[in-house]
Parts: sequence; C-alpha cells; structure tokens
Amino acid sequence: MPKAPAAEQLKLLDLQALDAKLHSLDLRRQALDADPRLVPTAEELAAASRAVRDADLAVEEAQAELVKAEQDVEQVSARIEKDEARLYAGGLSKDLQALQHDIEGLSARRSDLEDAELEVLERLDGLREQQASAAAELAQAQAASAALRNELDVQLSTVAEERAQVAAERSRVAANIDLGLVEVYEKTLAKRGVGAARLFHGTSEGSGMSLSPGDLAAIRSAAEDDVVFCPDSGCILVRSPEWS
Repeated sequence: MPKAPAAEQLKLLDLQALDAKLHSLDLRRQALDADPRLVPTAEELAAASRAVRDADLAVEEAQAELVKAEQDVEQVSARIEKDEARLYAGGLSKDLQALQHDIEGLSARRSDLEDAELEVLERLDGLREQQASAAAELAQAQAASAALRNELDVQLSTVAEERAQVAAERSRVAANIDLGLVEVYEKTLAKRGVGAARLFHGTSEGSGMSLSPGDLAAIRSAAEDDVVFCPDSGCILVRSPEWS
C-alpha cells in the first residue's frame, strides 16, 4: 500500500479540483467545436453557393443563346437588304418575282427569329433576377456563417485562456506535493477519471456512495499515512478526523 503524510494527501483535493476544472473546460471546448448550429449553417452556405453557381450558369447560357439569336436575325436581315437592293435595281420580271418571293420568306423567317430573340431576352431578365436573389441569399448565408464562427472563436479563445491559467495553477500545486504521491494520483486519474476524493462521514465523494461497514472498518484501521482507495470508484480516498 502506498504511503504519504496525511497533510500531503490533503493537497490532492486541491489538485483534483483543478483537474475537474480542466476537464470541464475540455468538455466546453468540445461542445463549442460540435456546436449544433455549425452543420445546418454550413449546409445552408453550401446550398446557397450551389444556387449561385446554377444561376450564373443559367444566365451565361441564356446570354449565349441571345447572342446566337441576334446573329441569326442580323444574317437574315442582311440577306433581305441584299435581295431588296437587287430588286430595286431592276431586271427580268421572272427574276424580280423570285426575289420578291425570297424576300417574303426571309421576312417571315426574320419575324420568327425576332420573336425567339424576344423570348430569350425575357427569359434572361427572369434569370438575372434569380441570379441577384441567389447572390443576396449567399451573402446572407456567408454573413451568418461568419457571425457564428466569430461567436464560437471568441468563446474558444476565452476557454483556452482560462484553461492555460488553470493548467499553470495545477503545475504549481502539483510541484508542492510529494512526487511519489502525485505519480499514484496521476495513474489513478488516468485509469479512473477521478484521482482523489474525500471520505466524508462514511461516504466516498468519488463514487457518491456510502461504504459498507466492512470497507469502512478496513479503511479506518489503516495508518494515517496509508494511501487508501475507494472500493467503488477506485480513486484515492483522502481522510481527516474532522470528516469521520
């Protein structure tokens, strides 16, 4: 059974309190890293980004379609102008009739192309509105994501700062405890999750349970400098006459 002066064992309670604080801060950091708002916020941002890409692509395709429609109208118009120039220049009646017929066909074709051009233009206007709306939603999603990240970063920074202070205090406290006792405590803490706790009026504060009469009798019969352990939690039980 390990041994250490009772006064040294009492110091373990201060060390345990600091370790409990460190554990609490670690849990707090983990909770911040896994904030339930992060996933939906990221999903909203990704969806908004996809919507913008889709809207941009739709506008680009409609613009290309409009350019093609304008070129088709220009080509037909150029042919009409050419035929009209030949028609006005005169010539054989048979040739003039053919030109007139060709011009009529081209004019009908141009009218259809202009209608198609107008349809594309109207559709493009609608797509541009959707593009602007998607861009606004993306900006909103980006702002929400940035705000959340900033909020969490501020809290994480506060936790990290507090943890550094507690860790420094822990090092100071541990340095003033018997090295052998600290080693026993560290092993117990790593294995059990709790390194030391009071034996208070027959109850182990490590497990929160009252010890059986047999366990309690065995512990009370141990020497003052014996390091005893909780039969339930396995942690070091710190004893004091005041807590009997």
